[in-house]
Amino acid sequence: MEDVLRSLCETVAERAKAGEEGSYTCYLFREGLDKILKKCGEEMSEVLIAAKNGEKTATVGEISDLLYHLAVMMVHEGIAPEDVEAELGKRHKKTGNLKTFHQTDKNT
Repeated sequence: MEDVLRSLCETVAERAKAGEEGSYTCYLFREGLDKILKKCGEEMSEVLIAAKNGEKTATVGEISDLLYHLAVMMVHEGIAPEDVEAELGKRHKKTGNLKTFHQTDKNT
């Protein structure tokens, strides 16, 4: 997966730099961070809906769309795949970090 993310980010960066007319990637960069974040939110919602509906093929497609838009956001914000990999590596080493949730007494 890490090679796929790295490759995707490289492709996004190349397309953004090329500034090709008609490129969706270039369109997102021209519109800026707000548009990119809006698309990330939309794609996340679509992932949730497809998963809730039990549609594996649709869920895989929506996850792919979300990862693309996250890659666009990463490139826009100067976040390298290695940054994410390093953070995931740190988290992978943690154990026993289950957060305790506030419990509400619904009878009161």
